[in-house]
Amino acid sequence: MEEEIITDSPTVKGNLWLRRLWAALPFMTLILLLGIIFVLQSWIKSEGNIIKERKAKELSEEKPPVNVVALELIPRPIREQINLPGVVRPWVELSVVAEVRGKIVAKKIVEGQKVRTGDIIAVIDKRSYQNAFNSAKAAFHAAKASYERTSALNRDRLATQSQLDDTLANMENAKANMDTAALNLERCTILSPMDGIVDKVYIEKGQFMNDADPVVHILKIDRVKVDVSIPESDVDAVRNINDFTVTIDALNNKVFTGRRYYLSKSAQTLARTYLLEVTIDNPHGEILPDMFTRVTIVKREVEDGLAVPLFSLTNINGSKAVFVADQGVARLTPLKIGIQEGWKVQAAEGLKPGAKVIVVGHKDVKDGAPVQVLRIISDPKELMQ
Repeated sequence: MEEEIITDSPTVKGNLWLRRLWAALPFMTLILLLGIIFVLQSWIKSEGNIIKERKAKELSEEKPPVNVVALELIPRPIREQINLPGVVRPWVELSVVAEVRGKIVAKKIVEGQKVRTGDIIAVIDKRSYQNAFNSAKAAFHAAKASYERTSALNRDRLATQSQLDDTLANMENAKANMDTAALNLERCTILSPMDGIVDKVYIEKGQFMNDADPVVHILKIDRVKVDVSIPESDVDAVRNINDFTVTIDALNNKVFTGRRYYLSKSAQTLARTYLLEVTIDNPHGEILPDMFTRVTIVKREVEDGLAVPLFSLTNINGSKAVFVADQGVARLTPLKIGIQEGWKVQAAEGLKPGAKVIVVGHKDVKDGAPVQVLRIISDPKELMQ
């Protein structure tokens, strides 16, 4: 007997619905997630619109003026110049040496002493040279007398021309020996060859000297030279300049005016520099050889130039510009740059005298932004005061 399956019982129907509900659960979860995402997107969009409206409102509100300091442009000289190191050299320096052998019997100078041309520096023992001169002088007189007698005999045809020529040669030879002896005797007294200052003394009384031994070193420094190495790129500008400013640190940065003396025609080193010699009058002798100097060379000068500080410049697409305060508004003004001097640069084009260039606060403004000028200066140095 077959068993009858009962499907209409409450238990069987409950299990069937439970299975259907469980099968539909993933789909219902997906629908719920999509709903949540839709709600979140709507909320985010609403919040974004609120933020945009808030920013637009803030931008529409008028910003307070930026406090700035402005530089009023006044025409002044502006120079393109270079500053190069230099070394002081004496105008003339000479090393005096002994020209004859002998013992020093007199020393007439000391280091630092001023001497003039012809002043006695030292004396070498003359006795042997005096004897040599006396002997040569006697030989010359004898040769001269012999020549005069032979010459008289020749006129009377009692001496041949050959004999006369021999006596003449003997006399001239004796004269040359006498002159040499006289010169050596003269060289025993060592004289100063020029005006100057005795820088070094190499002798002492009683010292024996040989030929060419050093005696003294003399400097002429009533005017001096300053040697400056000029870069190849600046030679063309320097050759047209005659006056230079020379500063000497060792003399408390004292400034002197120098004049061009000579510019070499060939490069001095592999660095392609040319030697410039600048002369300075030194009547009191305060400038000493080998002092270091700084030589200022003005290459170009604009008498009535307008200059702005380098720190006030702004770059715009590779060009230079500044902000100018104009009736309470910052105006971005392009410039054509000229020569530079230190911290300032010439505004060759773009600005006029009286323009007020913003030098403090220019980093915080934009073109057309309102500004309040707290202070107007005529020299950037006033910013430090």
